[in-house]
Amino acid sequence: MFKATCAAVFAALFFLGTTTSAVTLTSRDSSIALSGTLLGFDGEFYRIQTDYGELTVDGSGVLCEGPACPSLSDYVAELQISGAPTLGAVVMPALITAFAQKEGYIAEREDGPDATTFSYLIRRAEDEKLVAQFFFRVTNTDEGFADLLADEADIVMALREIRSEERSRAREAGMGDLTGTNRSRVLALDAIVPVVSGSNPVRGISLSDLAQVLAGRITNWEALGGPDVPIDLHLPSAVSGLGQAIMDQLMAPSSFDTFSEAATPHEDSAALVQAVLADTFALGVTSYAARGGTQALMLTGTCGFAMQASRRAIKTEDYPLTAPMFLYFPARRLPQLAREFLAFTRGPTAQIVIRRSGLVDQTPEEIAVEEQGNRFTNAISQAGTEITLGELQRMTSTLVPMSRLSTSFRFEAGSIRLDAQSRSNVQQLARALEVGQYDAWRLMFVGFSDGNGAAEANRDIALRRAEAVRRAVSDAAITANLARVELGVDAFGEAMPMACDDSSWGRRTNRRVEVWVR
Repeated sequence: MFKATCAAVFAALFFLGTTTSAVTLTSRDSSIALSGTLLGFDGEFYRIQTDYGELTVDGSGVLCEGPACPSLSDYVAELQISGAPTLGAVVMPALITAFAQKEGYIAEREDGPDATTFSYLIRRAEDEKLVAQFFFRVTNTDEGFADLLADEADIVMALREIRSEERSRAREAGMGDLTGTNRSRVLALDAIVPVVSGSNPVRGISLSDLAQVLAGRITNWEALGGPDVPIDLHLPSAVSGLGQAIMDQLMAPSSFDTFSEAATPHEDSAALVQAVLADTFALGVTSYAARGGTQALMLTGTCGFAMQASRRAIKTEDYPLTAPMFLYFPARRLPQLAREFLAFTRGPTAQIVIRRSGLVDQTPEEIAVEEQGNRFTNAISQAGTEITLGELQRMTSTLVPMSRLSTSFRFEAGSIRLDAQSRSNVQQLARALEVGQYDAWRLMFVGFSDGNGAAEANRDIALRRAEAVRRAVSDAAITANLARVELGVDAFGEAMPMACDDSSWGRRTNRRVEVWVR
């Protein structure tokens, strides 16, 4: 929440909360007066709580009276950011520093009263005038959403998607739908990976077996093709954002609701990695960015497919356990400088910063056919009786002259709604079209399906999904001149599987829309 107090007072209180004050906003002709509690001021608009509800008033048309009225000439933009330490400790500070350098500001860190709080003072380089202060409270994803719902944060840093109860409470509090286009965004990408030490002989595990290990149903390496030795399990804390993401993506689909009581929980990813490295027969689950010197296990299936976590596989979502990192913010205006910072986080400079921090960026990459591994070989070897040679030849002749973009689109389980990473991809691709990045190019939205059901019906479903994605991108590219780019659609159904269809994870991986360019 934006407190309309001077920066010095706010810094003294530093995220401990301040009391709101009554103000009166009077129109310049004195014909209208609004009294209420000042909730915020963004440098242009006042936000006040009145008998008529919460109102936003253009500051240029009113005079403010009351001790809490901000200084218009010495206004300092304030932003409160709360949530996951993975983002708050490294990524966001690095982005703020890069933004300040690019825009001609000086960013100075100021530590708070404890290890979880700090702020960044943003000053103009030419006169060192303070123009903004970004306050951080770095705890965990749950606390970030709690601060937002208590109106004590403007932005939540989250390692998981908002949950239904949090979404409902936010809507009831007048914060809008936090899953909407302008209420959330994917800042960076990561993935959930099972890890072992380099001396462990096991190199792969199926997702169903992994879920059973996490639930305590499988406790010995022999069940995974290893020696007859107990599994020493290490997991992130169940209250951490990563722990909750593991629960949502691995446990819930398998109807498990708790981790094994024998697992050792870790608050710190580095401690988990060290524990795994020190024990040949340890199995840990952590993030791709935090895996350190451990060996990430391949995810396997009964049909012979295996997928290794890699930067490219995470970006395309071909790796089934991707874990996007989110920013959430309520339906209210942020100060102009804060809006400029958020716009910066989507740009190319920010993507370089994100990649250097160890996370996966969202910059689209072109992947030539010869760099795509065994995809076309797999398409031939896994083709069922319903996939004709003619269809495989049509797919090959269509795609081989083109390159695949790393921007892919997948859907929520049991839904035609795009998942969170794909919704972010819509915005990223739309912006690229708006700036003319693909002028005079041909973009083909290509639909694929899983192998359940008849091949012809699957192709029809895949084609409809491809058309839906093309339409979503076109609608989002508001200022693009789409006459300068060719946007086509095609579909090949179940002809090019990425994973085995023997699990819900594999089927979801196969249901996708890829973008091919020329």
